[in-house]
Amino acid sequence: MLGIPLKYNVRNLFVRKVTTSLTVLGIALVVAVFLCVMALGEGLTRVFTASGSEKNVLVLRQNSQSELQSGIGRDQAQLVRALAGIEKDADGKPLVSAELVVVLNLDKKDGGSSNVTIRGVEEKGMALRPQMKLTEGRMFVPGTSEVLVAESVARRFKGAEVGDEIRFGAYRWKVVGHFDGGGTAPDSEIWTDSEGMLNTFQRGGFSSILARTTDRAARDQFVAGVAGDARLALEGKIERAYYDEQTATAAPIKFLGVFVGVVMAIGACFGAMNTMYAAVSARTREIATLRALGFSRLSILVSFVLESIALALLGGIAGCALAFLLVKLALSGVTGTTNFATFAEVVFAFRLTPQLLATGIVFSLVMGFFGGLFPAGRAAFTKITAALRQVG
Repeated sequence: MLGIPLKYNVRNLFVRKVTTSLTVLGIALVVAVFLCVMALGEGLTRVFTASGSEKNVLVLRQNSQSELQSGIGRDQAQLVRALAGIEKDADGKPLVSAELVVVLNLDKKDGGSSNVTIRGVEEKGMALRPQMKLTEGRMFVPGTSEVLVAESVARRFKGAEVGDEIRFGAYRWKVVGHFDGGGTAPDSEIWTDSEGMLNTFQRGGFSSILARTTDRAARDQFVAGVAGDARLALEGKIERAYYDEQTATAAPIKFLGVFVGVVMAIGACFGAMNTMYAAVSARTREIATLRALGFSRLSILVSFVLESIALALLGGIAGCALAFLLVKLALSGVTGTTNFATFAEVVFAFRLTPQLLATGIVFSLVMGFFGGLFPAGRAAFTKITAALRQVG
């Protein structure tokens, strides 16, 4: 069986410059849109998967799906602090932070409003999250109406600059500093002293307790201690596992990306199909000559499918380049969406990974294969005598 040289297909792509360019452009736009939506979902997932530590344990009320749904009394908090396995700092103090989480609606700079997570922490709250860095101002003073605001929140919401005042509860809280959460969940939060929040919101207890354990064995011992104490009715979750559960928020976005991509891909497939059908019609005599020279139907079928795939590959590469430019330039800032577990905004950045770019290329090749399959079949089964008579 003779094989048709690949350069034959490449040459024909550049003979039909207008139709080739339009098809490449259509596939490129499909790939670019698909990658941008998936990069959005990937960025949101990254916020949660990068959050938390294997050594930290988050204590919640039993069967609570989030901190907002949980409640821990002061007496329970004292019992948790006394459990074995908790790591201590250089001064011998346990690395534990009993925290209160509420949601506050704030005005956005670009109009409208959105819920923001307000987290009250104790002295060790930041030490338990070493990825957090103070970038401007100073730490809030416990017992005062002072807050720290994540840089990402300050960029998106009004009245969150250092020196501004945010109103929640019956008081105004002064912004005394900004922090960087290192691309993790705290990037979407405002922090203050937990005792001050308990008084402001008239709460009798906390939402959760975060504790650092010394090692894996100590962690397992601590988790078992929480679950085994009948007085508590609490459960301990490894902090990283807790945030992994929150990645369900990204699922609708990724589904949307796949759905939009598939719908647009169908249109792109028809575009590639029309281009290849036009090529088959214009090259009827060529196809007949190839058959007369001894090239098999399979060779012609493979040749036209490869030509369609090459067309799609050009579109895929162009689409990846376009998506890369969009993410790096137009979509380089942070954006936000609602965490359906807490109904508060999660701030994140688009994340275009090498794996996503590779997916975009494969996506384009699949479009090229299906877009060229039927025209290739028509070319392969063209009858020699009829084709020569048609063009003769």
